[in-house]
Amino acid sequence: MALAQFKIDLFAELENCCDFNYKCYILSGTIDELNKIIKEQRGKYKVAAKLVLAVIKAKKVPILKSSGDVDDLLVTYSKKNYLILTQDIALKKRLSKPYLTIRQKKKVIVVR
Repeated sequence: MALAQFKIDLFAELENCCDFNYKCYILSGTIDELNKIIKEQRGKYKVAAKLVLAVIKAKKVPILKSSGDVDDLLVTYSKKNYLILTQDIALKKRLSKPYLTIRQKKKVIVVR
């Protein structure tokens, strides 16, 4: 959602901060959450969710099948050395370092 909120080109920012090979994925549970926002919210949240889904589709980001709590699954992936990008403060506390976050509403950084 920060893509729309902060008007960030996420993929350009990833190129800038990641000096290693990587692949981007999204969980199907996250897609479900975005669709729920589109159905239940109004205004900027609905617009942001639609934008994120459009970017995911345009960039052909692979979707990983998931079930259960998305945050719990992200913590599990984090322990397996996947880099997780999040703005969620509670989730950041649970993730293994390193992880990715957005700083100053304009750039992606690696937190080590």
